[in-house]
Amino acid sequence: MERREVLKLSAGAGAAGALTLGRVSFAEAAPAAGQGGGGPGGRGPAERTRTVRGHLPPGAPDFVYVPVDVPRGVKEIAVAYRYDRPSVPDGTAGNACDIGIFDERGTELGGAGFRGWSGGARSAFFLRADDATPGYLPGPINAGTWHLALGPYTVAPQGLNYEVTVTLRHGPPGKTPTPVHPPERARGRGRAWYRGDNHLHSVYSDGKRTPAQIAALARAARLDFLTTTEHNTTASHGAWEGLWGDDLLILTGEEVTTRNGHVVAMGTDPGVFIDWRYRARDNAFGRYARAIRRAGGLVIPAHPHATCVGCNWKFGLNEADAVEVWNGPYGPDDEITLAEWDNTLVAHVRGGRGPWLPAVGHSDAHRDPDVVGLPQTVVLADDLSRRALQDGIRAGRVWIAESSAVDLSFAVTGERGEHAGIGQRLELPGGARVTARLTVSGAPGCAVSFVTDQGVRHTAPLPPSGAGTVTWSTTPDNAAYIRTELRHPSTTTALPGPMAALTNPIFLGDW
Repeated sequence: MERREVLKLSAGAGAAGALTLGRVSFAEAAPAAGQGGGGPGGRGPAERTRTVRGHLPPGAPDFVYVPVDVPRGVKEIAVAYRYDRPSVPDGTAGNACDIGIFDERGTELGGAGFRGWSGGARSAFFLRADDATPGYLPGPINAGTWHLALGPYTVAPQGLNYEVTVTLRHGPPGKTPTPVHPPERARGRGRAWYRGDNHLHSVYSDGKRTPAQIAALARAARLDFLTTTEHNTTASHGAWEGLWGDDLLILTGEEVTTRNGHVVAMGTDPGVFIDWRYRARDNAFGRYARAIRRAGGLVIPAHPHATCVGCNWKFGLNEADAVEVWNGPYGPDDEITLAEWDNTLVAHVRGGRGPWLPAVGHSDAHRDPDVVGLPQTVVLADDLSRRALQDGIRAGRVWIAESSAVDLSFAVTGERGEHAGIGQRLELPGGARVTARLTVSGAPGCAVSFVTDQGVRHTAPLPPSGAGTVTWSTTPDNAAYIRTELRHPSTTTALPGPMAALTNPIFLGDW
């Protein structure tokens, strides 16, 4: 390797920053031990290996590219890496370094060169035409300059020492199988409420479950649909063959995992990769939000106030189609997101008619004991299909439940029989009397709250059975919208009780 600490700022990387290091050349690599000559036509070694080492100081760029010259005749690229983890004081981030790879088509943002990403979930991977490590895309190993992408997520005060070993194996190229992707529609029940989980991880990124295990858990949770959303890769899109059916629709997507927050790209076209290599200060997110929509997906900021490094959402909500207000077991960060989302409803009322931001909830399940379907998004859709579910979410015909045991119906009616359901508007004069009615089952020990633009206005406990109906009356003058929350008893005086279910609003008035 021609070693230099830093060669150049990578063009097109944006303010997030990227550096390109010295080139790894295999022009004169010696045969690996015991390999002898076995390259194409019996010329040269069958396997060549190079190991490169380096040091990244604190404040290193978000992405560090290692160019690798790949000659003709290579059938497989194998990569292994490691880095040191020195002790750091309490409250100081230690070393964490992600990895991925781009092929000879380059590292341009949004370009065609992406071939896989495993983040920090794996220490080694391989690619061939006919196979690849989960998280990586099988395909031709063409000659040219490939780039390993190191992502120093956090760097200790001592810096980060890394070692990367690249092995090229020669031989017949093999054939890339045509991926089999899930259908966009399942049998369904016509226009109905469908339950789903749109934020899930498998072994194709940092999860520990296989797609088959996730599909089985989704069926056990009585879900109608799910979306596969691996971190920064589409490699799972072809991994669900044989797992869908009349009872389970599987959508493809991606969790676009930037340094300033994560976004669920729900229901994108199979195989469409959405780039993640930018920060909020780069003013690039709008471009990629549009790319998600061009690919037929929804833009859903995930766990906006989660406490993990890089998880806080800093791109604003103007480009969002919905927002994940409940992620996994309900906690304080969800409470903050819920309050922030409620403020967007007030802003919508103040701004008049136009789009508003619906709320959804997903499990973000990775491994045991994470529960698939805790929570789940319940969507009123015309049928069980990608487009119908997305239309239902965009329209806000959604409520969120901790499990399929919880069921509810919510509506607001006027004195003359006028009626509106979740996500709709009841257009009545400001002084008209309206009645909100929530019918619940499967929620023992819970209490119902009606929430408006003035906050919580009415709370009542359910019967011990957890099944019952609660009503409350008001006027559009006093409530620009009504939404409902179903909560367990509080376990601390500092916070309200954990959520069992919540609905999107019903808007009131003729404004």
